[in-house]
Amino acid sequence: MRYERTDLIIGTVTEGLNALVDGRHGDPFSILGRHHYGELTVVRALLPGAVSVEVVERDSGRILATLDNIHAGGLFAGVVGSTTPYLFRIQWPDAVQETEDPYCFAPLLGDLDLHLIAQGTHYDLGRTLGAIPMEVDGISGVRFAVWAPNARRVSVVGDFNAWDGRRHPMRQRPQAGVWELFLPRLTAGERYKFEIIDAHGNVLAQKADPVARASEAAPSTASVVASSRPFAWTDDAWMQRHDARAGEGAMSVYEVHLGSWLRIAEEGNRSLDWVELSQRLVPYVKSLGFTHIEMLPIMEHPFGGSWGYQPLGLFAPTGRYGTPEDFAYFIDRCHASGIGVILDWVPAHFPTDVWGLARFDGSALYEHEDPREGFHKDWNTLIYNLGRNEVKGFLIASALEWLEHFHIDALRVDAVASMLYRDYSRNEGEWIPNQYGGRENWEAVEFFKHLNSIIHDRCPHAFTVAEESTAWPGVTKAPEDGGLGFDFKWNMGWMHDTLHYMSDDPVYRKYHHGMLTFGMIYAYSERFMLPISHDEVVHGKGSLFGKMPGDHWQKLANLRAYFGFMWAHPGKKLLFMGCEIAQESEWNHDGSVVWDLLDRPDHAGMQRLIGDLNRLYSAEPALQFGDLDPAGFEWAVSDDAESSVLGMLRKSRDGSSMVLAVSNLTPLPRHGYRVGVPMEGRWQEVLNTDADVYGGSNLGNVEAWTSADQSHGRPYSVTLTLPPLSTIYLKWSAA
Repeated sequence: MRYERTDLIIGTVTEGLNALVDGRHGDPFSILGRHHYGELTVVRALLPGAVSVEVVERDSGRILATLDNIHAGGLFAGVVGSTTPYLFRIQWPDAVQETEDPYCFAPLLGDLDLHLIAQGTHYDLGRTLGAIPMEVDGISGVRFAVWAPNARRVSVVGDFNAWDGRRHPMRQRPQAGVWELFLPRLTAGERYKFEIIDAHGNVLAQKADPVARASEAAPSTASVVASSRPFAWTDDAWMQRHDARAGEGAMSVYEVHLGSWLRIAEEGNRSLDWVELSQRLVPYVKSLGFTHIEMLPIMEHPFGGSWGYQPLGLFAPTGRYGTPEDFAYFIDRCHASGIGVILDWVPAHFPTDVWGLARFDGSALYEHEDPREGFHKDWNTLIYNLGRNEVKGFLIASALEWLEHFHIDALRVDAVASMLYRDYSRNEGEWIPNQYGGRENWEAVEFFKHLNSIIHDRCPHAFTVAEESTAWPGVTKAPEDGGLGFDFKWNMGWMHDTLHYMSDDPVYRKYHHGMLTFGMIYAYSERFMLPISHDEVVHGKGSLFGKMPGDHWQKLANLRAYFGFMWAHPGKKLLFMGCEIAQESEWNHDGSVVWDLLDRPDHAGMQRLIGDLNRLYSAEPALQFGDLDPAGFEWAVSDDAESSVLGMLRKSRDGSSMVLAVSNLTPLPRHGYRVGVPMEGRWQEVLNTDADVYGGSNLGNVEAWTSADQSHGRPYSVTLTLPPLSTIYLKWSAA
């Protein structure tokens, strides 16, 4: 075949040439890079703004050719008399740059990767899509890859190409709808986004990378190339622990919004960074005896006022507190201190910001097209399309990123109820029934079953917690038995009932006694965690202190009694930051916990009580076994509504250890109060929320001995002094 030299140098018809230089060509590799036509070798480069371009032999530095500027839009081309590896020497108006040609590299993503991505079963997306530093053919650089199946053209843009979408159009891998490009000589720390032209030819707002592993701190919105160098973990022994999922031991969780736990007023009221949190938050949590820290979402999110619950970077720790390496260091320090880390994770919805996931490639890619399925009116957010395999795979890969690569111990899944019901917070006509005409979202059900099965298979150290506020059956039942597969569920009903009871004036509590006992009717229907969370101290709800009736002393006494009741009640414990010092004001995410309250002995006493409750809980098997097994719990007193007294008997697995907890929820001290017990012996008071060290009146019992008098249907009894507004704990011994 005879080739016209000029035509070969240009390499395309005028229409294709214009599309390329305008940044609208969907197959840049067909024109750019090195191409062989018989014995003729042509190299083309698109470098808008360049003055001149030389092709240089990589090994020797010998100039192979000076490319002609064949189009004013920055297309350079020329014949090169060599097939050896080469690089470009580019003369810019103010600098000279040497770099390899991105369009001389072969496709990098393998067929198996593409198959798994399309199937929605590639669970290591954080190391496949996104920006991955690597070496190709001996050249270091960054491979970019993004899922955008309905795009006409995708380019990677950043500081390295002046954010010019014409410079680096990507190669399409149509079998998976993925676009990829290797950019030589880039390193970790580079800022980047994707510029996409949709199927209709519209240039979209530049998009952040959905699988970015690092991001700029808000309000900036660029993704950042994260390092691929493994973190030097020191928690191997910790990661071999598999006891948390079983749930038999103590689990006491300190829930924290990192940005407002402690601010440095002298430095512009800034938040602590990851290293500072490891130095201050971790020892604090350890000193109070909590077993876990639960962080409100730290995935990158644009609006701080969402507290992280409207995330866009599901693979990236927020840049607000430092680098991903700093985040890993924080987790490592938690584990070194014997503290597990629970991370709030949000697969229920995402914000509508144009640079995020919304209509990512010009189509409803991650969300539903129909707003009756794809839009949350309550939160002004979009809903993931769980009927699409790639979206399910994206979310599961995000979960595994935190558990496997960042050694997170558990995920608390937010807003599960909103995912399970198609009519969640919707009026008639605003939702689409399922295929059977019902309100259940079966795609979400299958997603949760799949998610939890994979987590339990791949991450034996990890467990999952559902924030689910309805009576959906089997939330913590195994998927093979028809359940959703979570390990624990927040007991929202217990929280609402008990806080409502405690907010009543004690004179009226006898009429609502069932609010404290009702939770035990269903306490073992799921594996429950008792949550006093951030949701109870925001949006005008006031503080826990503010919910309590009475004067200042009574408010604190009520709250101490309530915490005593909570720690004695079956179920794992969770407490939001600031509650442990009885913060008087509502939580403000732009402020800080009011630590000055610790200058007051009564508030410092509340903090001491929480620490002592945690230590007693961890030390006593009797307070742990009944959390999940009904054999470990009995009501000692459940029917004394008139006196507003409740008694709980907690037992260890073998029955050798018993703890009796009695709550008097009126301001009247009760002397000579008889409680039936199953065994004779000595009952030693081991904790009293009315003790003076906690700010109480110091009324109580040193010890009590059983008598043969029957009471409450039991053969023995103890006679107690019940302090006002208190909970007391007594431990049994045979002698």
